[in-house]
Parts: sequence; C-alpha cells; structure tokens
Amino acid sequence: MADVGERMPKAQEMRTRAAIFVQRVGRRGRLPLDYSVASLRVADFLLDGLRRSGAEEARGGEVLLDLGAYVGEVLVRRAGATWIDFDADQQAYFGQPVGVRMPDGRVWNPLGKVRNCFAAGSAQESLRTFYLTLHGRARGRRPVA
Repeated sequence: MADVGERMPKAQEMRTRAAIFVQRVGRRGRLPLDYSVASLRVADFLLDGLRRSGAEEARGGEVLLDLGAYVGEVLVRRAGATWIDFDADQQAYFGQPVGVRMPDGRVWNPLGKVRNCFAAGSAQESLRTFYLTLHGRARGRRPVA
C-alpha cells in the first residue's frame, strides 16, 4: 500500500501509467513491451533484473507500480478485464488501491502480484504464469487500441 503522504493511484490512471512505462522502457532498453501475453516474459525479466540489482521494494516501489500497471493492462487488452478502484474491504484484503475485474466478475490484483513476485524471487513466481493460470479470462480477445 502507499506510504503516508503518497498519493494512491486510481483505476482511470493505470492505462496511461502503463503506456508511459512502455515508452520509457522501450526507449531505454529497447525491450518489446507490446501488451502481448508473450511480453510478460519480458516483464518477468525486468522484475528479475530489478531484484538482482539489489533494489529493495521501497526503492523500487514506483517501478513495481509501473510494472503492475503494465501487467494489469495486458489483462485489460488480452483477457477482457476492466480497471477498478478497490473498495475499502478489497483494499484491506489486497493491500492495493486498484485492480482489475474479469469478464466473469472475478477481481484480481496485478499490482500485488508484481510485488509478490519481486519478494518471492523464485522462478516459480512468474507474471506470465499468472496470466496463463488466471480464471475468468475472455476467450479470443482482440487487442484494444
């Protein structure tokens, strides 16, 4: 959750946040973040590099938030999800202010998943695997412009 005095992100800001992250990472590292399911391997690579560089979660917080926005936007574009602001109970449960609602009504927490993958530091925690095992995805989704 955000530190005291830090502004909490809103659902309506997440698409823009993800786009800025893609632009920044693409320019600097020439990494192919194209909102595809395959690009989640690149996201895993970025997360692993952040962890290996010795970044602590507190220092890497903005990058983790940006990466979570990207993962959530992949869910929006490829799985039919919608960004939502969590209510107070959901915020308490997930520890995040925003998440996504899947077409079947299930709610998921991509920001928290990124933080958990960062903290776990193992190959078993993968953002790509998170997507592939996610319940409630729409089938045959087309990219959103």
